[in-house]
Amino acid sequence: MRSVVLPAAILAGALLAAPGARAAPPTAAVFPFQLDDTSLQAPTAAERARLGRLDTQLRDALVQSGRYTPEAAPDGPNRQPAWSCDGCELDAARKIGAAVSVTGWVQKVSNLILNINLVVRDVATGQRVAAGSVDIRGDTDESWTRGLAYLLRNRILVAGQQR
Repeated sequence: MRSVVLPAAILAGALLAAPGARAAPPTAAVFPFQLDDTSLQAPTAAERARLGRLDTQLRDALVQSGRYTPEAAPDGPNRQPAWSCDGCELDAARKIGAAVSVTGWVQKVSNLILNINLVVRDVATGQRVAAGSVDIRGDTDESWTRGLAYLLRNRILVAGQQR
């Protein structure tokens, strides 16, 4: 019995220390999506709900990619909009020990013309690691969901591209 246990223990230890064994991915401070509405129409309950669904879709995609462990970033009512602060979110990301900050916003020009934007910044340097924007047509659940999926797949989490 002893002759079986010792080799099994050595094998188990070797597997755990193997180069293929990965450490947890770096933490990403994920800030809630914001709406930049220049359409002169008041934001609707449906749009606020869509922003929440984009948050969930983004966090799920980051986990599935294996690149980041998303953590909700603190968001107060006085936080400056991500599209105009050029890295103002970095201090909040540092406070939670994140390696990168992820900010997203939807710009609504009209009910027909919208775009979804994402910026990933290295917290230590403030440099953009990834960024992109996608135009969508139609203010619908489906267009928002598909737009973010396209942006993640083709600009933010490009296969084979290391972050």
